[in-house]
Amino acid sequence: MVQDEKRTVDQLNEEADIAADYLEGLLDIADYEGDIEMGVRNNRPMIQIVADDDTDIKNLIGRNGEVVDALQQLSRLAVQQKTGDRSHLIVDVDGFLKRKRQHLRDIALDAVDEVRETGEPVNLKPMNSFERKVVHDTVRDEGLRSRSHGEEPRRYVTVYMPSVASEDENIDEIDDVEGEYSEE
Repeated sequence: MVQDEKRTVDQLNEEADIAADYLEGLLDIADYEGDIEMGVRNNRPMIQIVADDDTDIKNLIGRNGEVVDALQQLSRLAVQQKTGDRSHLIVDVDGFLKRKRQHLRDIALDAVDEVRETGEPVNLKPMNSFERKVVHDTVRDEGLRSRSHGEEPRRYVTVYMPSVASEDENIDEIDDVEGEYSEE
């Protein structure tokens, strides 16, 4: 299937089912108790792992979300193996992504405030592609501009006033649409 083609709801639900089965197997192997909720959001299959045990759930998130990212990548591979198609499945654990998005929005809004106060561009710390996309979207919504610089894994975002950019400057604002936790 061509990447840009819209998948049907049935295809998206099939991807979610495959990923849920895969994740249930991993939870069984790890002897973790957890419920798996499935859905489709923004034309993407979504899997949410929730658990009553705080210790288990924290282990499934990991430091800075590394385990969530690994679970998502493994689940996408499981879906691809079964369907033959690349999946844009999103895996979340206990609302981690929602909290992370809000934190990133706060960082972006702080940078927007600083740029408005000083008129000077603000460079943010290196981020993964999901994080950069959240920042780019927030900055754009606030009427300012942003662009990514550098090479992975040290790629970072600069936030600046719209008048700072020249017309022929190569702006790669949304170069980061595919990310570890990309959701939109």
